[in-house]
Amino acid sequence: MVRTFKRIDRVGDMLQKELAVILQSKFRDGELPMITVSAVQVSRDLAYAKIYVSTLGTENEIKAVVKTLNHLAPKLRYLLAHTIRIRTTPELQFVYDSSIVQGSKLSALIDSVDPDKPKD
Repeated sequence: MVRTFKRIDRVGDMLQKELAVILQSKFRDGELPMITVSAVQVSRDLAYAKIYVSTLGTENEIKAVVKTLNHLAPKLRYLLAHTIRIRTTPELQFVYDSSIVQGSKLSALIDSVDPDKPKD
């Protein structure tokens, strides 16, 4: 079975790649910590994009990073508009992606069940 990619999926992938580059290159001066863009979910009409990000830190630090990213969203949208070729650049909303942290907690829980199992 071959999966055909929809335009929404291609736009989401393109936004994810370009946002990662912009965040690494433009905001390295300490304004933001290291941020990983884990996923992008674009609305059907391509007007809105929900950007899932992950970063290290305490809960308050993570909330501050997401708040800062949402504050910088218009500027990031402007930078994206000059980077990618698309008729309209979606409005950006940043959300913390806790799946990485939850995955590591689950892995630690599984490892704690069988403590005699050799680690790789």
